[in-house]
Amino acid sequence: MNSGRREGYSYKNILCQYEYAFCKQILMSTRHRVTIDWKTVGRRLRELRGFDMNQAEFARRIGISQGQLSKYEKGRGEIGAEVLLRISGEFGKSIEWILTGHS
Repeated sequence: MNSGRREGYSYKNILCQYEYAFCKQILMSTRHRVTIDWKTVGRRLRELRGFDMNQAEFARRIGISQGQLSKYEKGRGEIGAEVLLRISGEFGKSIEWILTGHS
């Protein structure tokens, strides 16, 4: 029976698609150049992880290695859109907050 909802779509998927499009628009806009401070993004990831979760657990939940998470937390790598979407969905923070600190 069709419940009126398309297979494979959920509110979470639609929200993630919206956030990705929003962030892509901000980052790619020639009128609004945004510079991402990856070291500060790394601090926000560390804050999000908290003291009760180790890097290995956080990394497992977002589908990356502990070593890669360590690089992100130290600001030594740019986080791709797919990983940003996973962090956003898994921990309930907007991509905008992850990248800029603004909700």
